[in-house]
Amino acid sequence: MKNKLATIGVTLGIGMFAFAAAPSLAAEQSATPGSFSANVSLTSEYYFRGLSQTDDAPAIQGGFDYEVPLAKPVALYLGVWGSNVDFNEGAGVDGATIEIDYYGGLKGNVGDSGVSWDVGFIYYSYPGADSSLDYDFWEAQAALGYDFGIASVTASVNYSPENFGESGAAFYPKLAVDVPVPGVKGLALSGHVAKQYIDKEGVFGSPDYLEWNFGVGYSVLGFDLAVNYTDTDISPSADANDAMVLFTI
Repeated sequence: MKNKLATIGVTLGIGMFAFAAAPSLAAEQSATPGSFSANVSLTSEYYFRGLSQTDDAPAIQGGFDYEVPLAKPVALYLGVWGSNVDFNEGAGVDGATIEIDYYGGLKGNVGDSGVSWDVGFIYYSYPGADSSLDYDFWEAQAALGYDFGIASVTASVNYSPENFGESGAAFYPKLAVDVPVPGVKGLALSGHVAKQYIDKEGVFGSPDYLEWNFGVGYSVLGFDLAVNYTDTDISPSADANDAMVLFTI
């Protein structure tokens, strides 16, 4: 999650689909508690919290998820997700070409009140990266949401005691909104505003910054299509990307 700044971006997405297992495997899984799913996508550029992770290059991404219900209405979830990355001008100068994230936690609802919650962790790893750069780090996360019917709102926060590249403690509060479009099944508006706080700004490469993302999504035949606008309040620099359109399949 190198801080290669992308000041303006638009995203068109197609992907994140679950696959169907062969009949024998499906029968086997029916006797196993919980459910498995998988996702895969191809994107013209990978962004993380408003910052480019692939230096203007495309990315292939995908992951696996497992969820099992515990005491109703609480569920345990575990997952792994990966993407190619490039934090330099030119491939793999620092040895980092892949990001693999491991995550897990508990989530649930508070009866029929419309309130939902989620607590968990994420471990970001960069196999092959120069170990002296200390790219690997982990975050604890917590989220609380409420479904108003016409829209759902989620407030979340992520905290890391030692952020990417030993840039110190990091704090990332976010407020997100999802609004289903009436009369059009699968169509929804979404957006979030968040702020990334970094203890050692000089090490990270930028000061604390605000980032936002707004868009529209459409789910059809197991595919998710989305168009998003993303931006930050970091002052433009020679390292910044120009405005661009990103495609994801």
